[in-house]
Amino acid sequence: MVRKIAVVGGTGAEGYGLALRWARAGEHIVIGSRDEQRALAAADKLQKEVGGSAQVSGAENQQAVTGADVVVLTVPFQAHAATIRHIKPALKAGAILVDASVPLATAVGGKATQTIGVWDGSAALQAAHALKGAASVVSAFQNVSADLLNDTRDIESDVIICTDDPTARAVVTELVHQIPGLRALDGGALENSHIVEQITALLITLNIRHKSHSAGLRITGLDEPSRK
Repeated sequence: MVRKIAVVGGTGAEGYGLALRWARAGEHIVIGSRDEQRALAAADKLQKEVGGSAQVSGAENQQAVTGADVVVLTVPFQAHAATIRHIKPALKAGAILVDASVPLATAVGGKATQTIGVWDGSAALQAAHALKGAASVVSAFQNVSADLLNDTRDIESDVIICTDDPTARAVVTELVHQIPGLRALDGGALENSHIVEQITALLITLNIRHKSHSAGLRITGLDEPSRK
């Protein structure tokens, strides 16, 4: 089944990398940006990279999410609330919003190795409260290396999925497994997303200290989950 996936913030490294991997897997990708021209340029670049019959387009964020089955939010946290308010009216019934945002302290001029407190508890919970049921919210992909997403190599990393919607969890699990090397892990309810966001800040700290740009999260001692 080919889905329409809108990647909001798709001109950034993380968003573009996810769009690239899913376009290679045959999904219908729409790159969203506040600037339509930047979205169109990124879509043109992606089309040339993937080639063939890839379904790729670009649009301003609100237009990008119109009719999308899955919306992936990859914007910096300082743009998080405003972006959700902007796209909410255009979300179709039954849409899934995957929030990959992390409330890093850079949003208030601080360090990328620290997070800031969020009134709702986490970025994903902030999204859920703002959407008020307009979409099923899933927390995922915060810890996946943007550098590796934009490469051709497999990515040895786990993706912890937190959500209150079992159907949305199944869809996002499938999207995780479309990217070679990634493994989806059930992280429980959406309220657990704040833990994953904190882990992401820790991984950034480790990458800086060890001069790496590609370290991901890999949890050992677990059986490989079913990919069906």
